Amino acid sequence: MKKEPIRVLQIMGIVESGGVEAVIMNYYKHIDKSRVQFDFVVHKGSNPNYIAIVKAMGAKVYEVTPYSNPIGFMKDVYKIIKQGDYRIVHSNMNALSVFPLLVAYLAGVPVRILHNHTTDTKAEPLRTFIKRLLRPFAKLFANQYWACSKLAGEWMYGKGAVESGKVEVINNAIDLQKFAFNQEKRDSLRQELDLTNSFVVGHVGRFMTQKNHEFLVDIFAEIAREKANAKLLLIGEGVLKSKIERKVKLLGIANRVIFTGARSDVADLYNAMDVFLLPSHYEGLCLVGVEAQANGLQYFLSDVITREVEVTDLCHFISLNKSAKEWSDDILSVEGAVRENKLTDISKAGFDITVEAKKVEKFYLEVY
Repeated sequence: MKKEPIRVLQIMGIVESGGVEAVIMNYYKHIDKSRVQFDFVVHKGSNPNYIAIVKAMGAKVYEVTPYSNPIGFMKDVYKIIKQGDYRIVHSNMNALSVFPLLVAYLAGVPVRILHNHTTDTKAEPLRTFIKRLLRPFAKLFANQYWACSKLAGEWMYGKGAVESGKVEVINNAIDLQKFAFNQEKRDSLRQELDLTNSFVVGHVGRFMTQKNHEFLVDIFAEIAREKANAKLLLIGEGVLKSKIERKVKLLGIANRVIFTGARSDVADLYNAMDVFLLPSHYEGLCLVGVEAQANGLQYFLSDVITREVEVTDLCHFISLNKSAKEWSDDILSVEGAVRENKLTDISKAGFDITVEAKKVEKFYLEVY
């Protein structure tokens, strides 16, 4: 009789089109599903496309009460754990993991993974206060400690825990070939998006305070003053999108900015760009930064982001204390740079999903 795969319950919270969802999807696509199968807990109202994709790969998807109603959320998760008899619960809700991991502990789940994907910033005072308030309790109910970077690990577990080896750093690995530069796709997409003969500054990210779109638009406004053919490509959705659309109009650059919304072909869209811009207030380890480097893009990012993302020489770290004009000058200094293939460098740094997924799969099998 064929042995059934072990089932790992992935706690995702709200699923939209963010980096955490992409990371878990990357690992799910590349594990051997005859040995390890993922099931997902998501909030009601989550992205239906994501749900359809994972279901097609054999996952069970449980849509639960949002954590804004913590009692309802925990009741739903407890019921799912008991009915599914899950032995591994893997929570990706950062400090909010206190809620599902407490439930997993009470339900007697032997393997409780806290996977931290974030840090914090003074730019989000209330959010940061809540994160720091919940952080010690999230750790309390976990017995496996994961993070997407050393920086994210130190933020959640402390520097001592990281240095002693108690924390497992799980790289935000990607399918390198999927993101490799493709000239044909570049030509086709630039024509489709009316970007032919343009200097294209690109960004992928949800419209939220963390991503610092207001400053990003200020930087582009400076670039646009210097270059008549400059265009800004903004990929993503989010609560602050309408605010940024208004700002673009006020700055008089609406005809130079393209809002694509959420796209399923983000890997292809990197080809249409000339540089990639990410002036975030904070990141755990930005997945899009690894993707941009895989495409050979010059990558400009804030210096608060962990240096662990610097897996090639394409990264340019700039202080958020510098002016938009200074950022603009640095970006324009690389105009005309030759697109180089950096896939070997990225693979050696541990960001090849075909390799990293095997390590995660092996861990699940060993602890089950």
